[in-house]
Parts: sequence; structure tokens; C-alpha cells
Amino acid sequence: MRRHLLSFITLLTFATPGGAQATDSHTHHLSCSYTSDYDMQVTTRGIDFTRSSGHPVEVFIHEGTLRVDGQTMAVSDADAARLREYEHEVRDLLPAVAAIARDGVDIGYSALTTVVATLADNGDERTRLLHDLRDRHDEAMRHIDGTLGQGRWHAGDEEAFFGDDLQRTVTHLVGNVTGDVVKDALSGDPNRLASLEARTDALDATIDKAVNGPAEKLGQRAEALCPKLGHLQQLQQQFQFRLPSGERLQLIDSNMDRTDKASYAQR
Repeated sequence: MRRHLLSFITLLTFATPGGAQATDSHTHHLSCSYTSDYDMQVTTRGIDFTRSSGHPVEVFIHEGTLRVDGQTMAVSDADAARLREYEHEVRDLLPAVAAIARDGVDIGYSALTTVVATLADNGDERTRLLHDLRDRHDEAMRHIDGTLGQGRWHAGDEEAFFGDDLQRTVTHLVGNVTGDVVKDALSGDPNRLASLEARTDALDATIDKAVNGPAEKLGQRAEALCPKLGHLQQLQQQFQFRLPSGERLQLIDSNMDRTDKASYAQR
């Protein structure tokens, strides 16, 4: 399964606050997009890149050495230096991605918590929903700590966990909170309408202060990873060795390159 290396970083950060405000005024688009077919495991012994299909299936890099599908590859001194730099860059990159992911989860669930605390009318239901959000938040953080936090990047994490799970959470909350809001809006009771207006005004102010500012800063941190990913791709293009198939080793590449290759193949 192909994975977008940066898409999940901004998913919680920007989709959730934007949804909470029902506006597109805080949408952030990264200027880069890179993909990889490989799972990644970073340890003191080196970095393992593995995938279930395609060739090579396994690539191992450590201290300028390269092993492809269990076979040690002969590389020049220049390529050994590039491999060491590649390993160093990946080791620096993964903790940065993990930190952004944690902060993105915090911001996303902070937005959802603010929505529930402000708009949920029924006290018991509000308490139950807030408790459920805390559990889901803790689960998300445990997942990050057990994967990215341990130097592991797994295929499909952002789609299967961050995307699907967040969507289920949002859908669940919308179904509960919206009912209270609609009842107040349609009640015709001046007191309930005034209360609803006050709560929605408070929600706008709270989201703007507590969520949008941190989300914008987080987006800038995610954007700062683009040059690092670009450098990894550049190093790949500079490798002089070739795989047994005669192809260049390519562990990551940009979506634009994928599109160009697909267009060329169709000609």
C-alpha cells in the first residue's frame, strides 16, 4: 500500500479545526508530497526498508553499507558517503515526524473537545462524549508512541488509523452534538436561542485562540520537512550503483515524479 509521508501529519491538524468551525478558512496545503512503498524500521544496527511486493523487497542501510534482498552490494566510496548521509537524514526525520504527529493529535482532539464542551446541551451526554474523546486521544497517542516513537513506519497507518478513526470520531460526535443544536435552533424559545448564540460565539473565539494558532505553527513545522525529503530524493538520484535489475534505488519519490512516469507509460 502506498503511503503519503506527510499527509497524515496535517490531517488531524487542519481537517478537524476546519470541520469544527464549518469553514475552509484554515486549510493548509503542503508544497511537497512524497510517497514510499516501504515500511521502515530504524534501529542502532541500521535502517530496514521492507515491502510486501515489488523488487527489491528488502533494503538495509548502515554506515555506508548496502544490502539488497539479503545480498551485500558493492558501492563506491562516494556512494558509501551518500548512503551514510541518507541514513543520517532518515534518523533525524522520523523523530521530527513523530513529534508533529503527537502535536497534531493533541490539536485535533482539542478542537473536538472544545466543540463537545461548548455545544453539547445534555450534561450526562456531554460527560460521556468527553470521556470517549479522552479514550480515543490516549489510544492515538499510544499508537504513535508504539510506531513512530519506536522508529517504525508502517504501511497504511495514516489512512487506517488517523483517517478512518478520526472520521468515525467526528461522525459520532456530529450525530450527538448536532441533535442538541438543531433542537435549540428550532425551539423558538428566546432563551434557548440566546444560549445557543452565546455558545457558538464562544466556540468561534475559543477555536481561534486555542486551535488555529497552534495548527498554523504545526503546519509550518510540517512544511519545514519538505527540503529534508527533497534531499533524500536528491541523494537517490546521485547514487552511482545500480540494482541487479539495472534500476536506480528509489526508496521515496515525489507524487509529481509518479505522475510524470504514469503519463510517460501511457504514451
